[in-house]
Amino acid sequence: MNPPDSRNSAPLPTGRHGLPRSFVIQNQRERLLAAVADVTSAASYAEMTVEDIIVTAGVSRRTFYEHFKNKEDAFLAAYEEATERLLATLRWAYETHDTFTDRVRVSIELFVCVLAADPAFARMCIVEVLAAGPEAARRRADTLAAFARMLEDNAAAMLETQPTSPLTAETVVGGLHDVVYTRILGGDVRVLPTLAPDLVYAALLPYAGAKEAEAVRESMMEGNSLVAALTPDLWKFATQRPAPAGQSQS
Repeated sequence: MNPPDSRNSAPLPTGRHGLPRSFVIQNQRERLLAAVADVTSAASYAEMTVEDIIVTAGVSRRTFYEHFKNKEDAFLAAYEEATERLLATLRWAYETHDTFTDRVRVSIELFVCVLAADPAFARMCIVEVLAAGPEAARRRADTLAAFARMLEDNAAAMLETQPTSPLTAETVVGGLHDVVYTRILGGDVRVLPTLAPDLVYAALLPYAGAKEAEAVRESMMEGNSLVAALTPDLWKFATQRPAPAGQSQS
């Protein structure tokens, strides 16, 4: 399976550069999206202004309004791009494994490692989205539902016995999200990978039972990581986002 498409935007050269207009537009957009994450991490969504975004992205005010109506529109676009990338990464990761247990394990390991690798991305997607208005709240709910469907669909396809409650996947995903939210809100994003064994245990418990969940937890506590075995392309895609800094006011 090929990795999801990945981009890496650097600031455009100053002056005449002869680059295709389509490339310039895409570059500007990606720098603006990256700037939204950095600004919301440094301040908050409520405090973020369009001026903050354009200064961080290195683009003009006119360029900003060619792409977005206002800061909410920019935030929603940044959130959508980030969560779609994360979901694509997790799907690719779990499809490299053949058992339900390993799929749950690699997805949770990768999820917390990606968040820890990019605190600005983590704060935007997990914390600040709650302050960005009703449309952001709806998209957050859609994202959590997508994670729950991934878990539920894999359980249905790979396990002989299913949990009796239809709320199991939703409860697991919601609980995992709350643990992650609390750590990021408290400034402890870097500790998230250390929580992976316990998060995997909690996720597996209603599906695989205490014995298997504990065995996986112990294996992870001993340092056995499925994320460490991921291909460089997948890890690059999961952790890479556009670089917003630049001088070109284009």
